[in-house]
Amino acid sequence: MNASTIRRQLSIFSAVLLTLVAVGCRRSGTEKLQVIRLDYAYYSPVSLVLKQQHIVEDDFARDGVKVEWAQSLGSNKALELLNSKSVDFGSTAGAAALIGRANGNPIRTIYVSSRPEWTALVTLKASPIQKVQDLKGKKIAVTRGTDPYVFLLRALYGAGLSEKDVELVPLQHPDGRNALERGDVDAWAGLDPMMAATEIDKGSRLFFRDVNLNSYSVLNVREEFAQQHPDYVKRVLADYEKARNWAIGHPEELRRLFAEQTKLNEAVAARVLERNDFSNSTIGDAQKKVIASSGDVLKKAGVIPVSIDIDTTLNQLIDPQYLQAQTASVR
Repeated sequence: MNASTIRRQLSIFSAVLLTLVAVGCRRSGTEKLQVIRLDYAYYSPVSLVLKQQHIVEDDFARDGVKVEWAQSLGSNKALELLNSKSVDFGSTAGAAALIGRANGNPIRTIYVSSRPEWTALVTLKASPIQKVQDLKGKKIAVTRGTDPYVFLLRALYGAGLSEKDVELVPLQHPDGRNALERGDVDAWAGLDPMMAATEIDKGSRLFFRDVNLNSYSVLNVREEFAQQHPDYVKRVLADYEKARNWAIGHPEELRRLFAEQTKLNEAVAARVLERNDFSNSTIGDAQKKVIASSGDVLKKAGVIPVSIDIDTTLNQLIDPQYLQAQTASVR
């Protein structure tokens, strides 16, 4: 074998070896990232702590990874950001994540940032509406594809009504609050912190509440991102844990931070935070049970295709492995 043949074979071998190494890096989650994209939302106080304290930026600075933020105005917007690959991590309600996955949005739900009572049915102080049955024939502002929307549907069905018995007015959460206060609608499927603001500032009434019809505040990751970068997913969850534990240990500072970030007064901030339980970030069977209870109503309303098997979809959606791995590494 002459020298040129040996060189040619060595060159081919080197190219193959480099390809295998690159593939191995991608599979092991060590592929170099240029930027990591997260959302923040006023309905997710932990995300505000994470952003305000630059926890992710400090973590990824040593790798030269840039961090970019996008605001989610509601779960529906977070799902849009995830589906368009505008963010890698997005904050939604658990029931909203189910809607997204059932309709083909390739996401995984990997973390619980809080257990909130963040939605209720709201009307004006002087309104004659006292119970869900009084909504028949009335205008209701609601943001489709969010926990308040699911809450409203379940409240209606529980009262022997359906969305056909009322007039739904689709508006983003802040616009829904404004429409209620102007008298353009009779009721609003509210969401904190806007709900707490109209409650305290305008005397609006939460005429129907049920914490068990609220689903969890969860963090989702794009499935493709999780498959390519599992180690980065674990690190982001470790950063979320830092933010959540800080929130638990610093309630007064959290109230001030939340008021500052949302530009709401501290009385409103306190009302929102007292309706959030930050004590458990575990994702698993308890969350599946709560989210699954929304499935039948969502099918009846045509939000989820009738052909979808809820249990199968939830098994595809809820993925505790990243948090479990992160927790195990701390021990």
